[in-house]
Amino acid sequence: MSWQINHGDFVDPAPLTGQTHLITGANRGIGLALTWELARAGATVLMMGRDETALEKLYDDMAAEGLPEPVIIPLDLETLTQEAAEELAGMIESHFGGLNSLINNAGVLGHRAPLSQIRDTDYQKVMRVNLDACVYLTQALLPLLELRPQSTLIYTSSGVGIKARAYWGTYAISKFAVEGLAQLVHEETENLSDMRVFCIDPGASRTEMRASAYPGEERDNNPPPEALMPFYRYLLSPASQADRGQRLKARLDR
Repeated sequence: MSWQINHGDFVDPAPLTGQTHLITGANRGIGLALTWELARAGATVLMMGRDETALEKLYDDMAAEGLPEPVIIPLDLETLTQEAAEELAGMIESHFGGLNSLINNAGVLGHRAPLSQIRDTDYQKVMRVNLDACVYLTQALLPLLELRPQSTLIYTSSGVGIKARAYWGTYAISKFAVEGLAQLVHEETENLSDMRVFCIDPGASRTEMRASAYPGEERDNNPPPEALMPFYRYLLSPASQADRGQRLKARLDR
């Protein structure tokens, strides 16, 4: 079974040699596929995730392949503060001088239940990871993105971020908020820089989160995360400049 991206006539992405990209949730699912894709294209990948052991193994595997040396950023987004995000920005600026992209990929599903049954602890966790962390990282890293020509800022949403679905709880609320955050950042930056801001819906893919959300679904009916990489490479390329500020959904043909 093969999958093919369908996004205009974008076919041959340029190398990313010399570029620096930060990916949240870099050690699993779409984030893991992105880490390999960008590193193999020549980029230095700043790998952010809460599982330090998994990040260290990923680092070793990439070193064994002779790829550009990545950077491990072990961080649980649930505990991220504005101050910690600012410290991260200082580290990135001192070592790399700027940032070519920030890909807000990490997210948690939380409990799927009627709104009346959502407890505060679950609500706070989902909002902290899915929304607050995106806000803090954007605030801190926006100046570094604007230092690089045609940089890219990506927020990750979902179908329930534009049309609520019963029992999707805090996840749906958080994704509605992320959609608004992306619109806000685009409106505030579109006339000040050539940075591209996107809110994207990657659609169904073969990830652990998808399996948790749809336990009865046949897993192999969904494309692997690697099938989405041409879509992300399009977003990171100058070819997507005309689409800046848009909400885009990955479309795959099987």
